Amino acid sequence: MSTLALLGIGAGSIALLLLLIIRWQVHAFVAMMLVSFLVAFATGMPIGDIISTLIAGMGGTLGSVAILVALGSMLGRMIEVSGGAASLANRFTQLLGPTRVPMALTAAALVLAIPVFFDVGFIILVPIVYGFCKAAGVNPIKFGLPVAGIMLAAHVVVPPHPGIVGGAAIVKGDIGWITIIGLAICIPLAALAQVVAGWLNRKGYPMLPTTAEQFAAFGTSQESTDSKARIAPGVGTIMALILIPLALIMAGTTGATLLPKGDNLRNVLGFIGSPIFALMVAVGLAMFLLGRNQGWNRERTNAIMESALPPAATVILVTGAGGVFAKVLTASGIGAALSQSLTATHLPLILLAFIIALALRAAQGSATVAIITTCGLLADAMAGGGYSPLQVALLTVAIGFGSLGLSHVNDSGFWIVTRYLGLSVGDGLRTWTVLTTVLGIAGFAMTALLWVLVA
Repeated sequence: MSTLALLGIGAGSIALLLLLIIRWQVHAFVAMMLVSFLVAFATGMPIGDIISTLIAGMGGTLGSVAILVALGSMLGRMIEVSGGAASLANRFTQLLGPTRVPMALTAAALVLAIPVFFDVGFIILVPIVYGFCKAAGVNPIKFGLPVAGIMLAAHVVVPPHPGIVGGAAIVKGDIGWITIIGLAICIPLAALAQVVAGWLNRKGYPMLPTTAEQFAAFGTSQESTDSKARIAPGVGTIMALILIPLALIMAGTTGATLLPKGDNLRNVLGFIGSPIFALMVAVGLAMFLLGRNQGWNRERTNAIMESALPPAATVILVTGAGGVFAKVLTASGIGAALSQSLTATHLPLILLAFIIALALRAAQGSATVAIITTCGLLADAMAGGGYSPLQVALLTVAIGFGSLGLSHVNDSGFWIVTRYLGLSVGDGLRTWTVLTTVLGIAGFAMTALLWVLVA
């Protein structure tokens, strides 16, 4: 089949995928599986190879992704239920002082966003944002906007979040390097989120009536009283649960970079620095430390951990279906055709990666789908380009930042943020959409600078 025909099928498959998800509201898992079948038929893939290719795509992607997402969900759920998020935010506020409450909340949000999914983490922090905003006499958007912005930035580029982990599995990116780069860039982005949010908040935005009622009643319910009476775990405990797995992963990456192959120390560091082992350590510590602090028995601990799995199951399935779609694109020759065409444009691959992810994010709303689809499209180009592990990690992070921008009405996160901050759709587009786009572009700019330095 000609290159033009393959590219046409590839473009048509993405257009159909977007129509299924956006226009006809088909679940992303079903939509990607259906389109994968259609692409296989359209490109003339032997019928005897189709099912095995789909299974290989699902298994290859979920071999590590399912474990990481499940463990990350359990860790985040235990931190959530124990009250560790509130403890973290309050401690950051004490350290930075009451005049720097927005900065303190944003810093706490960045740390919390590492193990906790964006929507869950933001909802966890909403009561804390409300409390500080009531004390300061300001609307929730003043403190909540930069909190949401940096949490979404971490969600799209820092493992163990499903989009970046799934994308890394497709392009064979090094999770350790991706973690280091993602965190290093998110730290200055947290400061930028404060500046941009402050500029966007230079004018007041009226609060939606329902949010205004919720905000006015905050802190007066029995649930709030019970929450205040509960003894939350110390901030040192929460920081340890988040930083220990990161330190282990970084140790593994450092060993792989500095030590020769076959070295015993490198092998040991590689084992303890594997993301699966690192998260297992964190979950084990959380079971012991948080369970003891909260007085949970084994049944209660198990119930909390199991409650994290139903939402994670959907994420895992969508991620796996993205791997199926990516595998079909590669096996059908579409990936190779796109790789050749991209090479002919002479545009930098890192720029193309960002643009494609940004376009997919704007079109269908899901950052996870945008990352995985883009990685599938560019997998051949990345594999055949002779790039180092560090460069592959930078390309993957650039794709992640592409999926950060242009969050609008087709993104569930848009509605979560605007609902809790009391923004109308128009005001949400003027604030939240602008903030995510600025952070995405800035994150990509820093990633591109690193790309130039290591090239």
